[in-house]
Amino acid sequence: MERQDRSARVSSALRSNEVGAGGYKWLVIAMLWFVCLLNYADRQAIFAVFPLIKQQLNLSDVQLGIAGSAFMWMYALVGPMAGWLCDRFRRKSLVLGGLVFWSLITAATALCHSFAQLVVCRALGGLGEAFYFPAAMSLISDYHGPATRSRAMSLHQSSVYAGTIAGGAVSGYLGQSYGWRSSFILFGALGVVLGLLLWGLLREPVRGMSDPDLDPVALASRPGNSAAERLREVFRNRMVLLLVVVFMAANFVAVVFLTWMPTFLFQKFHMSLAMAGLNGTAYLQIASVLGVLSGGVLADRLRRTQRGGRILAQSIGLLCGVPFLFLTGWTIKVPLLLLAMVGFGYFKGIYDANIFAGLYDVVPIARRGASAGILNSLGWLGGGFAPVLIAVAAARFGLSACISATAAIYLAIGLLMFAGSRRA
Repeated sequence: MERQDRSARVSSALRSNEVGAGGYKWLVIAMLWFVCLLNYADRQAIFAVFPLIKQQLNLSDVQLGIAGSAFMWMYALVGPMAGWLCDRFRRKSLVLGGLVFWSLITAATALCHSFAQLVVCRALGGLGEAFYFPAAMSLISDYHGPATRSRAMSLHQSSVYAGTIAGGAVSGYLGQSYGWRSSFILFGALGVVLGLLLWGLLREPVRGMSDPDLDPVALASRPGNSAAERLREVFRNRMVLLLVVVFMAANFVAVVFLTWMPTFLFQKFHMSLAMAGLNGTAYLQIASVLGVLSGGVLADRLRRTQRGGRILAQSIGLLCGVPFLFLTGWTIKVPLLLLAMVGFGYFKGIYDANIFAGLYDVVPIARRGASAGILNSLGWLGGGFAPVLIAVAAARFGLSACISATAAIYLAIGLLMFAGSRRA
């Protein structure tokens, strides 16, 4: 009876909304793509204008690192609750409500005139953005079944890189021409407008509708509905723990690049703010778009032959990125630097393509929101220490050495993921 009721709900959804049918499931990816683009443009914009903010607000590098980390610490703190709410409430409302909220905070950042105000705005931005990924990934998993899930999520993931490029390049250009506050006003206004436009277009699907053959027990809330019970169930899964640890370390490396690469290029290679903001994001992120699309196709194919196929694809991306990471910090020649950034970006994309698709292979449907919230939370908690730790380490060892040292992190977690793919 329970299976029949669920089948009826899925059929009704397909008839009334055409959810999951025809082209609408890909239209969902397109809509979320633009939301995610602004998600990353908003968080990246500040890093391209660090030198201007440092000068105007009279901040130290460590204070700049704290301002960058405030976003990630709040993001990590709210993540588990965001995932729990995602399993209980309409994901559409969480995605678009979060978009409008964090966009208003982004615009408000332009009003900051002190270190404390900057930290508060960055923290509130992390609060708003914490709801996006658990809700968006859950939506995508209901529109796309196992056959297209990695490709759908990899297409969505490409917006992360586009948003990072836009945030860095636009903020650097506007900062150099009109002052550092201008890009925050622009991105904030665009987010509010997009949220209002998508409210009538994005539809809420039936949970689990893309996995109609699963037993309804897989959808049940086990052993209870409280946030604490869900957290305990997720953490009892060893594969989830492995994916969380790896994501924390991989995110640490990614945040080093997001935070300090424009400053690295500005200081070591004497680029202008606009060029440092562009080059610090464009080469790496464009290559990541190609990598994430390749990673989605590769993972879907590997998944057909082995359960740990998506995790194996991630390990390939991590291990192949090691030499390029080392070269990025080590080289003193711009052509080699660009080659290293492109290589690292491409293989980083292969890993990124399957962050959530790999997770959904090892957790029940009813725990997708909670598990994604925990993964995202702890991953950004790990990343949240990167801006400050690198600022402190760079004062002693230099930024070049710190960037090259991240290759050791990729090597360790790549080997862990390869071992995990054999046990999945």
